[in-house]
Amino acid sequence: MRRKFVGLGLALSLAAVFATGCGSAQGSVNASAAPAAESEKEAQGDKEDKTIKVGACVTPHAEILGQIKDNLAEKGYTLEVIEYNDYVLPNTALEDGDLDANYFQHKPYLDDFNKENGTHIVTLAAVHFEPMGIYAGKSSDIASIPDGAQIAVPNDSTNEARALLLLEAQGLIKLKDGAGIQATVLDIEENTHNIEIKELEAAQVPKSIKDVDLAVVNGNYAIEAGLGEAVAVEAADSLAAETYANYVCVREGDENKDKSQALKEAILTEEVKSYINDNYKGAVVPVF
Repeated sequence: MRRKFVGLGLALSLAAVFATGCGSAQGSVNASAAPAAESEKEAQGDKEDKTIKVGACVTPHAEILGQIKDNLAEKGYTLEVIEYNDYVLPNTALEDGDLDANYFQHKPYLDDFNKENGTHIVTLAAVHFEPMGIYAGKSSDIASIPDGAQIAVPNDSTNEARALLLLEAQGLIKLKDGAGIQATVLDIEENTHNIEIKELEAAQVPKSIKDVDLAVVNGNYAIEAGLGEAVAVEAADSLAAETYANYVCVREGDENKDKSQALKEAILTEEVKSYINDNYKGAVVPVF
């Protein structure tokens, strides 16, 4: 997902409407029609309850969900994936009850969204991590970069910190102690190669790769840009992986519902893990 926190300032007003059928003690009741209507209503309810609607971004989330349709069908469920191109509607649709779950976001984004919008969405299962990678530009690898090399990084706070932590892990810079996931270029304490950090909007970083020595690119943008293999990536056990894993999420209180548990069991399988590893070549990494 493109990981930029969004503050909407929405004021959600949820109304619970109960449709109640009442029979008068003084009136007559059609004994045959009432049970039939009730039976039809129950049948419709059962049918609806067997459809799991999940909102997701197209790549890689909807693609991954596509791999579990057969698994869920064997359990009697129909998976319906609704694709979104933004990071707002999947949460508002889930909160409003139009979705049973969504799959597109990491927990820091979710926490911020809930806080800003008064929503009640919780994590159900951590599925994957989209590691940032260092990609070769003018320099073929990390060891060959010249003094004064330019390295492009995303300029939003979340991804810039991740990029700097990755550069530090590769020995290119050293950050101040404790900078962590809040790190900025001002936290660079040692820079032996006199590297120039070029801050760009995340989607523009892969487009600049020919103009810089190295570029630190988000996994989803690397996939979309068709970049080759990264010269280095965030480790699956890194602070970033722990913090920015992408989750299947549900409304608070729905965690233990049959549909939620069926969805969780279907996606946390060896088959899904193999699909991710085989198809995304390290640009998407399973975390289960």
